[in-house]
Amino acid sequence: MRRAAFILAAGCLAALAGVPARAETLIAALSTHRIAIASNFTGDQLAVFGLVERDGRSVARADPYDIVVTVRGPQRMLIVREKERVGPLWINRNQRRFPDRSIYLSVATNRPIKEILSEEAARRDRIGLANAQRTQAGFDFELDIGRFRDALIRTLEGKQLYTLDERGVTFLSPALFSSQIKIPAIAPTGPYEVEVLLYAGGSVLARQTTNFEVVKTGAEQSMASAAHDRPFLYGLATAAVALLFGWLATVIFRRD
Repeated sequence: MRRAAFILAAGCLAALAGVPARAETLIAALSTHRIAIASNFTGDQLAVFGLVERDGRSVARADPYDIVVTVRGPQRMLIVREKERVGPLWINRNQRRFPDRSIYLSVATNRPIKEILSEEAARRDRIGLANAQRTQAGFDFELDIGRFRDALIRTLEGKQLYTLDERGVTFLSPALFSSQIKIPAIAPTGPYEVEVLLYAGGSVLARQTTNFEVVKTGAEQSMASAAHDRPFLYGLATAAVALLFGWLATVIFRRD
């Protein structure tokens, strides 16, 4: 009786404090946490597996589950320039800088985003290519900045670094789902964050984050490490190799 009274009292206190009871727990895992780039690297992919665990005492929901998987890659300073034709020439007239923006961005859902949640909720929860880079201060939704933001998204989509797949999550059962993350050949090295959100009726029920890393291996990694750790010697070696090949070319193709 005392234990039952304690549980009931705790539940009442949580309700009074405005803390919702969590009926669902989201568990997500990756098929690998490391992708190695070698000289013959042409791209790769890894799988996201997830399971929705329900509290056995909770009542089944009327709305179906929805899953949104967002992958954010390494962050860099990205610059978008607008060209304008002046006579026969094209020159850069305006530009906008986007600091700390992910070079790689992938969004996958089990159905179209507009069927999962409203546009306002998508901005709030950072869902979609235009919203995933949003910070606490906002993501420059002014008209002038919006043109450059849209151009940035189009450019990176053309390079397959930004992708949106609204059928990219598959439910293998009412509680088990999977998704494939495609890593293109030009994917930057560094840490990647995977965020998995569970929705029902347009509301977030649970959230899980994990990560993986894209690294160079073999000769590529040795050269990258040498260029970073010993830039002066690396520069001398590069110049020497260029001179050597230039001299060999003059010897081989010399006309007597």
